[in-house]
Amino acid sequence: MVGHDLDRSLGLYPTMMISMGAMIGSGIFVLPALGYKKAGPAVILAYVLAAIVVLPAALSKAEMATAMPESGGTYLYIDRALGPLFGTIAGIGAWFSLVFKSSFALVGLGAYLLLFVPISQAAVVYVGLALGVVVVVLNISGTKISGQVQAIIVTVVIAGLFAYVVNAGFVIDTARYSPFTTHGSGGVITAAAFVFVSYAGVTKIASVAEEVKNPGKNLPRAMLGSMTIMTILYIAVVGAIIGLSDPDILKTGGPGGTASLTPMADGAGALLGGVGVLFISAVAVIALTSMANAGVMSSSRFPLAMSRDDLLPPRLQTIDGRFKTPRNSVLLTGIVLLLLIAFVPVIELAKLASAFQILVFSIINLALIAFREADVPSYDPEFTSPGYPYVQIFGFLAGIALLTQMGTVPILGALGIIVVSALVYLLYGRSRTDRTGALGSIIHARRGEDDDGLAATEPE
Repeated sequence: MVGHDLDRSLGLYPTMMISMGAMIGSGIFVLPALGYKKAGPAVILAYVLAAIVVLPAALSKAEMATAMPESGGTYLYIDRALGPLFGTIAGIGAWFSLVFKSSFALVGLGAYLLLFVPISQAAVVYVGLALGVVVVVLNISGTKISGQVQAIIVTVVIAGLFAYVVNAGFVIDTARYSPFTTHGSGGVITAAAFVFVSYAGVTKIASVAEEVKNPGKNLPRAMLGSMTIMTILYIAVVGAIIGLSDPDILKTGGPGGTASLTPMADGAGALLGGVGVLFISAVAVIALTSMANAGVMSSSRFPLAMSRDDLLPPRLQTIDGRFKTPRNSVLLTGIVLLLLIAFVPVIELAKLASAFQILVFSIINLALIAFREADVPSYDPEFTSPGYPYVQIFGFLAGIALLTQMGTVPILGALGIIVVSALVYLLYGRSRTDRTGALGSIIHARRGEDDDGLAATEPE
């Protein structure tokens, strides 16, 4: 495998905080009300179900990250496991899903920010666009939060959420949990698919694998530890929101009578009145800004990595001479981000973000199976996923089952990404790369041929 040029400066705690920071965002501050509208108080179970479906992918990615502790994350693993066709699909799909998630976070951030200023809810989109421009400019100029600063921010946010939950325990109205299930088991499953994106950040630390100390131990510990903590936190916070908030406000308090985009602020008013609303809104703005910025930063690296592997045009490799950032990749990501905020309804953004994440997380499980079955010498992970291959098969099938609950538009969107990505590979990348991946190694082995198939094509 390729060596690394970056300093391994991130220990277990900052690595966990990066993962948790990527999950402390829309999943807590925006999505609970949208999920509540579909499942009622049983949205709490939806978060548990989503975590169960995410776990196999987290285990799979933890193993692959210890075998390939390099930058690239999801794209790298799927490309080296299943070959450049699947790598192209996964890379573009992961890129889109993170852009969708960042778009949704910025719209939600705008909704909380409006609680500070006296303008209408109709202005949420314009606020989101303005914030999107700021995030893109920051990414081009090289501004980012280090692991240490991120750890401080996430710690502060978690402390605020803990205080929210503890104080809620003294004033919640238990009658608001009955009836617990308002749309049956189908509503819980649909809500689980809807909030799936809440856990997408659990594997984002694979993108900074080159900078993690002792990655063989710290990467899996950080992924699984952060997921465990966040699952508990989601359950506690969502439970508090339901017990504190007026059900009608949760379901219809958003723009045009849609679900509320500020569910934590809705409940905070019952704790400390206007002061509570302002406090939670401030925490939400900090958390969502951090998540959106990290999302743009991470997603813009997918076109960069794919360009380096000759799957996308070389102009996307351009590094800004002054700021040392992938300028063209960030600009492309920023343009798509702004178009989504401007023209796609906020609920559709949430659906599309979850749909693409479900698709990519499902494929991750297949990637691990390909690596294990190929048994190539260069694949030597320090951490191995327990329960192989049953855990991975369950993760793949459960992910596809959740995807079917997303509705027509997200499913068509996911299929569209597959078709467009396949065309990009066939028309551009196929003639420029010759690696086959671990899957190709299996095929060559059955033919009696010797081929590792994992190395990236050397630049011409």
